[in-house]
Amino acid sequence: MVVLTISKYFWQQFNRMQEYILGLDIGSSSVKASLVSISTGQRVASAQSPAEEMEMLAVQPGWAEQEPETWWQHTLACVRQTLAQANAKGEQVKGIGIAYQMHGLVCLDKSGNPVRPSIIWCDSRAVPYGEEAFHSLGASYCLSHFLNSPGNFTASKLKWVKENEPAAYERIHKIMLPGDYIAFRLTGETTTTDTGLSEGIFWDFKTGSIAQSLLDHYGISAELLPEIKPVFSIQAEVNTNGAELTGLKKGTPVSYRAGDQPNNAFSLNVLNPGETAATAGTSGVIYSVTENNTFDQQSRVNAFIHVNNQARQKRNGILLCVNGTGILNSWLRKNVRSVDAFPYTKINELAAGVRVGADGLLMLPFGNGAERILENKVINASWHGLDFNRHSQAHVFRAAQEGIVFALRYGFDILQSMGVQSQVIRAGHANMFLSPVFRNAFVNTIGARLELYDTDGAMGAALGAGVGAGIYSDFKQAFTGLKLLHEEQPVHNQQEEYEATYQKWKSVLDRQLTLK
Repeated sequence: MVVLTISKYFWQQFNRMQEYILGLDIGSSSVKASLVSISTGQRVASAQSPAEEMEMLAVQPGWAEQEPETWWQHTLACVRQTLAQANAKGEQVKGIGIAYQMHGLVCLDKSGNPVRPSIIWCDSRAVPYGEEAFHSLGASYCLSHFLNSPGNFTASKLKWVKENEPAAYERIHKIMLPGDYIAFRLTGETTTTDTGLSEGIFWDFKTGSIAQSLLDHYGISAELLPEIKPVFSIQAEVNTNGAELTGLKKGTPVSYRAGDQPNNAFSLNVLNPGETAATAGTSGVIYSVTENNTFDQQSRVNAFIHVNNQARQKRNGILLCVNGTGILNSWLRKNVRSVDAFPYTKINELAAGVRVGADGLLMLPFGNGAERILENKVINASWHGLDFNRHSQAHVFRAAQEGIVFALRYGFDILQSMGVQSQVIRAGHANMFLSPVFRNAFVNTIGARLELYDTDGAMGAALGAGVGAGIYSDFKQAFTGLKLLHEEQPVHNQQEEYEATYQKWKSVLDRQLTLK
């Protein structure tokens, strides 16, 4: 009997070693997938589609659209590639998690077909509608109920469709976010989450329910919203069509769903008040968890429901964003060169050869549109103190990386004014955080310890699926495989040096803001 019990245990362990969870990350540039071993929590296969950036439609200036079918086709390619790479069968996948570009609008008719292309996150056409609602409903009301201005978020985008494309609006049966659409294509069911609704400003934090007052103001029926499912739960199951197209097994649960920034925080095990995550890709984000319905009076940062929010344990995420982050580094790589574009490693090497403060050269990195932390002003990027006799390429590179960090610090001070305190900031070991100069400037300007981990959005979505499907009993078990790759601490004398440079940078910014 004992022998049989031991044999059964080892057989179960062997089977678990052959089982996986799948994470999908639906971005505006590409779709990524990670297949994670349930037993080790480690990635065994990954894929990205397309290899180059996904097509974006810009019919008019300030517009940005994508075809939902394009996301779906790249999702199919990624799922097939990861299964083939791991030599895995569909029945070995026990849960699916979905992360996705936030704030997009997908409109479906009764047959489940999009009535128009998706209006995605960086489309700015709905700004006037959000501003009108903010003033009509009242700033105090909007901030206390929605924790945000309706701004350019999903609800305002839907109002734009209603006013400007009435024929298309009349055909809408359900609206959803990009991740909701991929879940629909996999399962045939139209569902969403409360965190997803909050990112679209469809959620009233005071009542803990749909933002009916905003819907009424916009003349939009709540019946257009999908059924709400918990973030960690069996939200729906892969149907026959989804199974045939992906190679997954029919009945495989979609058991986690979240927008890219809440999911990035989750992937780093950032779940409790005071814990903070950061990203520094095309844009830069600091995302901190709080237990309060807090907001900025000037609406310079955004607050959304965090993935682990519960009725008896409030968890919100406060997000600050700087648009001009990795995109600035990319611009420099392409345009400041000798013959060929510099690799990023060369940029980092040259920047490291210059002292803190770049010998008086300061850079404002705001060259990627309106910045929310600057109250949606467009001030563009600019260098200040440039001396043709002293400054070189290396100074430009150093000033740019410091300027990005100083912009993040400017936003971080807003978070601190709201009562958010962070001693440790976690990030993935990627993008700007690969630069020693950027890391050093970051920890000594922000004044917090930096921890870098081997993870990304697709891997986080996979681990979320493991929790939602009951494969992992709790978050602690889900993150047993999370690896700390690098840790960096602030140094007192360097903090003083960076603080002095930051104050000079901030005085330049203040002068520029008075001109707008």
